[in-house]
Amino acid sequence: MINGSPHSKGGTSYALSLVEKALHEKGIDTKWFWIGNKMVRGCIDCGLCAQTFRCNFTDDVCNELIEAILEADGIIIGTPVYFAAPNGALCALLDRVFYAASTHGNLFKGKPAAAVASCIRSGANSAIDRLNKYFTFSEMPIVSSSYWNMLFENRSQKGLDEMGHKTMQNLGYNMAELLNRKS
Repeated sequence: MINGSPHSKGGTSYALSLVEKALHEKGIDTKWFWIGNKMVRGCIDCGLCAQTFRCNFTDDVCNELIEAILEADGIIIGTPVYFAAPNGALCALLDRVFYAASTHGNLFKGKPAAAVASCIRSGANSAIDRLNKYFTFSEMPIVSSSYWNMLFENRSQKGLDEMGHKTMQNLGYNMAELLNRKS
């Protein structure tokens, strides 16, 4: 469960917690990785990751995230939607993570993955599409649900998106089914 929000307990965390609950119901353990709210570098195409499969920069969470993904049987990345896209820091981080791990060896190949977006009104489809491209490029099966993996947040009355709740639950069930088949 990768929380791509700068807020550790915001709407993205809430959406991921709904998926996590369904995973736990099906006997799947979870671990969380929060990208945090500190500065994240963008890729500078230095090419040093070609030898190490890790980013040359070590002053943020990039290499920690690569290790966490390698240890996981599957991943779910959640993002808030600010301007019809995933969080900018998350994109900068994932560009480096997936470039280092996939361009030169496809270290994540075969790991089931899913994207979740939390938004107030719109833009979730394009955010999910952007995250799914990381998975496609890395030859990772994309886990789907019964609708687009988005949860609409009503800041005055949290949790009113019934379809979003059901979608998060179904995503958790579908991920659990795929993970259980692999074991």
